[in-house]
Amino acid sequence: MNEAVKILCVDDEKSVLKALERLFLDTDYEIITAESGDEGLDILKNTAQIQLVVSDFRMPRMNGVDFLKEVYNIRPDTVRIVLSGYADTAAIVEAINEGKIYKFIPKPWNDDELKITISHALEHFFTKQRNIELALQLERANTELMEINSSLERLVEERTSELMMQNRILTASQNILDALPVGVVGIDPEGLIVQCNKKGLEIFRLDEGNILGMDRRDSLPEDINNLIEVIIREKTLTAHIADNGSHISAKGVYMQHSTGQEGIILVLDDGGKI
Repeated sequence: MNEAVKILCVDDEKSVLKALERLFLDTDYEIITAESGDEGLDILKNTAQIQLVVSDFRMPRMNGVDFLKEVYNIRPDTVRIVLSGYADTAAIVEAINEGKIYKFIPKPWNDDELKITISHALEHFFTKQRNIELALQLERANTELMEINSSLERLVEERTSELMMQNRILTASQNILDALPVGVVGIDPEGLIVQCNKKGLEIFRLDEGNILGMDRRDSLPEDINNLIEVIIREKTLTAHIADNGSHISAKGVYMQHSTGQEGIILVLDDGGKI
């Protein structure tokens, strides 16, 4: 326990208060005394933190039951202990129930037993405080987690919407490419085929989907690969090639976009000049 411990002792007999002060001389506890319930409540209201209250049961004007009920109303977390020299069972039960008493200790007490009881009571207080703090931390963490989840849901929704839009754009772009009467082939700097429209597949006599992601050196005819090598060197190309009696016009360019996108675009027309 790093927190300073303050114990309020309330009893109308000064000798009892002196005995309690002597009992805890060898401890780090700060013992505060009051000779009445009213005085005890004033101290409680004007002292920042009092972890434990030890009160006599029978006192004039305000008895222990009424005093401890007020203590509970003012500082519900403060641990409350009753000292009594009277064997009034019914009254003790009332005090425990109404004053939310942690422990009843009869007078005269055993010093060692009282010290142990006080130690356990303070341990109970600090454990409860730690549990309250942990509960608050958990509540804050849960609130933060809910906010994060909410933000993530919004981000996912926004991202999903963006992806759907991009997918529609890509689909529309592919449909436009497939509608062209010329073949369009896109190749990245490593030689992978990243785009080929429907007309391009027809010119290469390939089934749809068999060419994307393939190495152009393994997938395209030798004469097309030779044209691509020229494009890599010269950055542009216009040529005509023969293909089984037919002629294909080819135009190509090595693209280097400001966004960092780079690669080869090849346009093929098997019906004459482009």
